[in-house]
Amino acid sequence: MSEKTMFKLQLPTDPRWANVAEGNLEEILTDHAWCEQKAASNAITLITMIPEYEEIVTELLEIAQEELDHFQQVHAIIKERGYKFGQARKDDYVNELMKFIPKGLSRTQFIVERMLFAAMIEARSCERFKVLSDNIKDQELADFYRELMISEANHYTAFIGYAKRLMDPEKVKARWEEWLAYEASIIKSYGKEERIHG
Repeated sequence: MSEKTMFKLQLPTDPRWANVAEGNLEEILTDHAWCEQKAASNAITLITMIPEYEEIVTELLEIAQEELDHFQQVHAIIKERGYKFGQARKDDYVNELMKFIPKGLSRTQFIVERMLFAAMIEARSCERFKVLSDNIKDQELADFYRELMISEANHYTAFIGYAKRLMDPEKVKARWEEWLAYEASIIKSYGKEERIHG
């Protein structure tokens, strides 16, 4: 199954990006660790926005815990390999995605946009994990990223599902298509750095 089929992304990552990433494993692992931390923080932020939706809060708690566990796993690999765990990196890709959320929305509309924003990041991140697992020569990391991809593959669909529980599913579906088109327009500028979204 191709990345495009799996994640509905319009522009798959060039496999050669994995070679760039493997050229500086210390950097890609540090960047990845911080991505997991930010994903956990994002899930917690979403919880603060929808406390009245108890079932979604429960599921978001599980996602936050899973992301934090992945953060711990990546951090452990960094330590085991004697790498330096660097400072958090600015994520230009995520910042560009954030710009696609319109201003002046109602509370529900804004929450739906934040769910789709999270789904988009999860879809691309998971696709990048697959590219790494399929293309890097470091077998230990290739296996790790394959397991991580399987573990996280349902996150992006979960966020879309939450959005559909908050708003008309057809409207959410149409808006998700717009998100996919926008993401394809900006991802063209990435794929040249040893960053998960770089």
